[in-house]
Amino acid sequence: MNASRFIAGKLRFKGKIAMVSIAISFLVMILAVSISAGYRKEIREGVSSFSGDIVLGPAGQSYLNSDQPVSANPSYMQQLLDVEGVRSIAPVIYRAGIIKQGTEIHGVVFKGVEMEGESLDASIPSGLAKMMSISQGDAMLTYFVGDNIKARRFNVVSVYDNPLDIEEALIVYVPIEDMRRLNEWDETQVSALEVTLGSAYKSSAMMEEKSAELGNIALLYAQEDEPTMMSTSIVRQFPQLFDWLDLIDFNVLFILLLMAIVAGFNMISGLLIMLFRNISTIGTLKALGMTDKGIAKVFLQVSSNLVLKGMLIGNALALLFCLIQGRTHFFKLNPENYFVSFVPVAVNIPMILLADLAAYIIIMLLLLLPSLFISKVDPAQTMRTQ
Repeated sequence: MNASRFIAGKLRFKGKIAMVSIAISFLVMILAVSISAGYRKEIREGVSSFSGDIVLGPAGQSYLNSDQPVSANPSYMQQLLDVEGVRSIAPVIYRAGIIKQGTEIHGVVFKGVEMEGESLDASIPSGLAKMMSISQGDAMLTYFVGDNIKARRFNVVSVYDNPLDIEEALIVYVPIEDMRRLNEWDETQVSALEVTLGSAYKSSAMMEEKSAELGNIALLYAQEDEPTMMSTSIVRQFPQLFDWLDLIDFNVLFILLLMAIVAGFNMISGLLIMLFRNISTIGTLKALGMTDKGIAKVFLQVSSNLVLKGMLIGNALALLFCLIQGRTHFFKLNPENYFVSFVPVAVNIPMILLADLAAYIIIMLLLLLPSLFISKVDPAQTMRTQ
């Protein structure tokens, strides 16, 4: 049996405060990682739900412009579908409109999509329903401004929860045929093509890469009689959201480093106390011929066991919080400041394990400092004071 491990098993580290500190530090670190992952998931999926991951629209024009349609089925559609990571491509028609309900008016964006139901059915976001006091089953008078003002009375057949509480998320879904008739377009004309990517391709860098690839295909394979289409990822459509996510990621890295250092210094104080309490044991081990390195391994082994216990407790508490918060959304947020109405959490096992490993390494490296004290112990002196 390894001598250092045997002796470490006989020593007891009574630093309960140090272990509590370790547990709290790991609790905060795992919560930071999980909440950061939750924000990324909620915001990316929320934006993707109402605009797709990539939009192929008219070059140099807004796809809200009813005078610049693009082809619903371009000649290079198969090349687009064959791009790795592309899950689906859907034709959509956008049109800005003004809703009037009693004395209240509000501008929104109508999105024509393939949907089941009757003509002039509409599904509205919960934020708009609350703002305009509209509920399921109500009629909704809408005006569309262009060369001529056109009015339509939609029937609200459903109210859906806003994926994000931002102005751009006030999307009213209606049948695409209604938007075609409104714009006086035929079946081959739409405002844009929305591309949805697989879950493995939803990082900012990957969406930008796929956007460039799709844009090159649209440029190279378009026939002379087809309108030129430009590719735009949601990263470029909503830069403020993704800049905010980058800031969160930076804050998480700072929290991880800070908590690891705090836990490390708490362990340093605990290890120093243990070394002072066992100074006679250190002298005895030296007198028996054990090297400074071997003795240091004894105390580092004891400290490592304590760190691992604190890590397990902190991880367990953090995962329990994530489970409860994920199911109940108990902790709320102000969506005006945080874009979502609750604290989002997502358990990212690889990131949690990476955070645990990095923190453990930092703590153990910091514990090498008090281990230098062992070389200063004189066995002759300690033997006389026993």
